[in-house]
Amino acid sequence: MTMFRVKICGVTRVEDALVVAASGADAIGLNFFPPSPRFVDLERAREITAELPDHLTRVGVFVNAPIDVVRRTCEVALLDVVQLHGDETPEFLRELSDMRLVRAIRCRAADWSAMAAIVDADHSSGVRPEAYLIDAHVPGQYGGTGETVDWDRLAKRVGPLAQVPIILAGGLIPENVGAAIRLVRPAAVDTASGVESAPGIKDPALVRAFVDAAFDAYRISSENGGVDGP
Repeated sequence: MTMFRVKICGVTRVEDALVVAASGADAIGLNFFPPSPRFVDLERAREITAELPDHLTRVGVFVNAPIDVVRRTCEVALLDVVQLHGDETPEFLRELSDMRLVRAIRCRAADWSAMAAIVDADHSSGVRPEAYLIDAHVPGQYGGTGETVDWDRLAKRVGPLAQVPIILAGGLIPENVGAAIRLVRPAAVDTASGVESAPGIKDPALVRAFVDAAFDAYRISSENGGVDGP
């Protein structure tokens, strides 16, 4: 299946989901990690996905959740993709190999070798997610921090991920997403806090501005041969 290019994550309300759908984004993320301010329970998730058009990819974000919880949530909430944003092992991913998987890697600025080690461990175990999502590492937190990845350093270290699409996350906002796309050349971009008026509450103007800026950058870079297609 075709990879999405622009994902708005951490949606908690039906009205915000409809804004995302109308903005031109092609994926929406629902967070099932209870400590997150963007957490949604199954009932709310089902209310949201029931209102979404078919073209919008529904991504569920999980952090160290049991496999049966992941499967049950996907079934009830009508999810298309599972995003694993915790410390899941390659064996865990293999148990979900019948599903579309995105694995998040939280990059430490001082230890980029950890990114390659995770990818190598996956490949050695016969695991190949649909994409790797690169996020900033903040101790004790699993995404949604607003911290950016060092794009310059990341752009020079994407070699280990060359065979798998990269989704860039971490501190992306309407004002910087274009530069991030041009420099890192990710297959997709992802934001949560970057388009909010408060945690879990999306700002319609910011959502539209982010989506427009991202697709403009993809279009220009593609015309210049700078970004690979999904």
